[in-house]
Amino acid sequence: MVRSMAAYGIRQEEIARCLGLRSAKTLRRHFSEELDRAAPEANARVAQSLYQQATAGKKTAAAIFWLKVRAGWREPATDAPRPVEAPPPFVVRIQPR
Repeated sequence: MVRSMAAYGIRQEEIARCLGLRSAKTLRRHFSEELDRAAPEANARVAQSLYQQATAGKKTAAAIFWLKVRAGWREPATDAPRPVEAPPPFVVRIQPR
């Protein structure tokens, strides 16, 4: 249960509360291995699924979202120039003498 909840991205404080533990520190003391392994294992399963979907030509938006958010994947930066913001208009008032 701890491994699954951690893999889904549920915060340790919330997992501890669900288990009736007093704190996340207590949770970590008793379930450190499950907490440490949960996210990398989940990311590996999603990466495998993404690979299978991509090579089969299926839709992959959910897997891509997961990997960007949870596994830190990023799209490469493009060399396209960014738009430049125009300066505010400059108004000159001439007063008659």
